Amino acid sequence: MVPFLLAAFISTIAATPVFWLERRRVPTSIAITLVMVGIIVAIIGLGAIVAQSAGAFTARLPFYQERLAETLQQLIALAAPLGVELSTDALQAYFNPGRALVMAGNTLSGLGSVLSNGFLILLTVIFILAEAASFPRKLADVLEDPEADLPRYALFADNVNRYIGIKTTVSLLTGVLVGGFLAIMGVDFPVLWGLLAFLLNYIPTIGSIIAAVPAVLLALIQLGPVEAAVTAIFYVAVNIIMGNGVEPKFMSKGLGLSALVVFVSLVFWGWMLGPVGMLLSVPLTMTAKIALEANPSSAWLAHLLGPAEARLDPDVETVGNPGP
Repeated sequence: MVPFLLAAFISTIAATPVFWLERRRVPTSIAITLVMVGIIVAIIGLGAIVAQSAGAFTARLPFYQERLAETLQQLIALAAPLGVELSTDALQAYFNPGRALVMAGNTLSGLGSVLSNGFLILLTVIFILAEAASFPRKLADVLEDPEADLPRYALFADNVNRYIGIKTTVSLLTGVLVGGFLAIMGVDFPVLWGLLAFLLNYIPTIGSIIAAVPAVLLALIQLGPVEAAVTAIFYVAVNIIMGNGVEPKFMSKGLGLSALVVFVSLVFWGWMLGPVGMLLSVPLTMTAKIALEANPSSAWLAHLLGPAEARLDPDVETVGNPGP
């Protein structure tokens, strides 16, 4: 399922430039070819970055963990004159930052293994894009009332494309800002952490925290506590600006999810599909919510998945007695 879901996700993003080229009278085969060449270049570059950086990062994990243990000993020594007695064994039992570095390495290794199915993913994307142009006509042939039902499917497709497009743009900008800042700070593997910030930005709140932890720890190990604090402040500032400023400005309020739904979807899809499921958890849940919103008879279910401040459109159909 993982390669297929990734292919569907990539196809949703790639469909926009394909349709844009088709509207400018570029033949469908040529449009798909041009877009696929761009996707192949992007995947090859992404795979090369992940493979090289993840391998180098994993090789340096013992060194980072050793430096982290030394830093922990220094913190314990600083706390002793203040009358705070800390035990190294107790701290490592309850708080082991090295696990965050190991988790980051395992996550990147898992992504690298998924990218090894690149040929299957690309082949699936090509077939999905080739069928995309004829799908509305096929759908009209099988629907009982095409004039009433097709606008709902069109609304669903437009909202999904808009959501993924905006989320991808914001995530890409976040990754570029993080990578550039870490490069200026002198933290190892800035491109890798920028890429991680880009990917995990699809997971609201939790993703940004997971992406920040290894970079902040590396800044602490390499540069010191002041630089680590500056790095943490930068991560917080970027995610506040992007998550609460830029993204809501372009994202419709109706495309929101409640915090509980986000958390449950993260746990469910992560349990089902692993790291890739965590990355796609919100897009998958958003797709279900948008599909429910497109049909008035199921709009109330979409409302239940939305945030607390959302209001149900009074024109939509409800189940049972709506009350006074």
